[in-house]
Amino acid sequence: MKEMHSREELFAAIDKGASIVLFSADWCPDCVFIKPFMPEVESKFTQFEFLYADRDKLIEVCQELDIFGIPSFVAFKDGKEIGRYVNKDRKTQEQIEQFISELSI
Repeated sequence: MKEMHSREELFAAIDKGASIVLFSADWCPDCVFIKPFMPEVESKFTQFEFLYADRDKLIEVCQELDIFGIPSFVAFKDGKEIGRYVNKDRKTQEQIEQFISELSI
């Protein structure tokens, strides 16, 4: 998963192709919970580029994209949002994979 360091870098990365941005933070217990199985999720969905956006470092981007809870997954195709998985519940590997498998790219 490639970490994004600026708004410009993030928007350039999502502009072409299919990508999924994980909005997260190191201090978030639910974010730490998903960390061990995310490499396996990425390996199952190679049609997407997985990007990491630290909520604290990119707070303006989170506000711009209406990201209020973490972890949040937002999928893009050629710069346009095609889906998001955001809720207040702890996310399991199965739930994340279900969300990704239902995306149309």
